[in-house]
This record gives sequence, structure tokens and C-alpha cells, in this order.
Amino acid sequence: AGALTRTHGGALPRAEAEDEPLDVKQLQHHAEKVRIAQAAVALMHDGETIILDSGTTTAEIARALRKADLKSINVITNALNVAALLMDVPAVRLIMLGGILRRESNSLSGPMAAAALANLQADRLYLGADGVDPDIGVMTPHLQEAELNAQMIRVAREVVVVADSSKLIRRNISLIANVEQIHRLIKDDGALAPAVEALGRRGV
Repeated sequence: AGALTRTHGGALPRAEAEDEPLDVKQLQHHAEKVRIAQAAVALMHDGETIILDSGTTTAEIARALRKADLKSINVITNALNVAALLMDVPAVRLIMLGGILRRESNSLSGPMAAAALANLQADRLYLGADGVDPDIGVMTPHLQEAELNAQMIRVAREVVVVADSSKLIRRNISLIANVEQIHRLIKDDGALAPAVEALGRRGV
């Protein structure tokens, strides 16, 4: 499943900067992601347009949205797994971005996705993260996805980062958003207090 690197006589954890397969990620911190998703859906209102980025936490938001007491909501996504969870929900008007598929994350990105997003507007973006550093911002190991995420931020009135505590004080190669671009962080109780306080001091 890609969670370990085989070595002579044993195994080592994957390097921090490497991306893990989606089926491995979705098992990690699952209970925390479910609670984060419930808090995320509680912010939604009828008639809103939201963007759900790719990732396992946003997939949990889609799962929670299936049970939400909403009559009508527009959901824009670049994630095939998110779309699959919402395609049969009557209250959801699903808008898919086109693009090039990255199988590791079930996500579409690239110029086609960015062009489709350019003419859209959203009330709120729910942004997954591979790393959230209180000094730098939100990061990912994938440059092309970071570029699409930056476009999502430009068209959304509010940016909500959804990240379990394992993502805090963790850095990665591509910056998605500076701290000043983040309006809210939905996290679990295991998040380190100094990191949360540092984000709060900077307006999150």
C-alpha cells in the first residue's frame, strides 16, 4: 500500500516529504477527520456554493454532507472520490472541474481545471492540507495541485483549512496559501496549542 519502504531485513517509514496513497491516508486519523467534517458541514447553509478540494478530509466532508439537512447547495470539486460520494444526493448541484487525473489523490488539475474555475465564484472553500505551518501557511507536495488550489482561493470569499493535528507544524515543497489568506482552521483537539495560538495571532 506504500506505507513502508522495504529494506534489507526490515522496513522503514516513508520519508515525510513523500506523498502517501489515498487508501493509506484515509485510514490515518480517521475519527478526527470525521469530527472535522461534521464541524465543516455545520458551517454550510442552503443556497451556498462551496468548493471541496481533493483529499481524505474533504472526502469525509462529502460523506457528512450526504446526511446534512440541506435543501439546496452547489458543490464545486476537482476530486473524483468527492464527486462519487455526492452524485446521488438530491440537495447537491455538483460541478466538476476537468483536467489531468492524478491517481494517487483521485484529483483533476492542470490548465483545464484552472480555466473552468476562472468563471466561477464560491462562498467557501474547504481546503485540505499536507502541511500547515503557522509561520508560512498551507503546503502540499504537488506543484500543479498547489496552482489549482491558489485559483480556488481567488474565487472563494472564505477559506477554511481542514487539517487533523498530524498536519500542523509540518512543511512541504509547494506553498498553497499564506497564513493571511486563511480565514478558519478546523482541527482536532490533538493540535499543538502553540501552533493554534500562533495562527490565531495572525488572524485565523
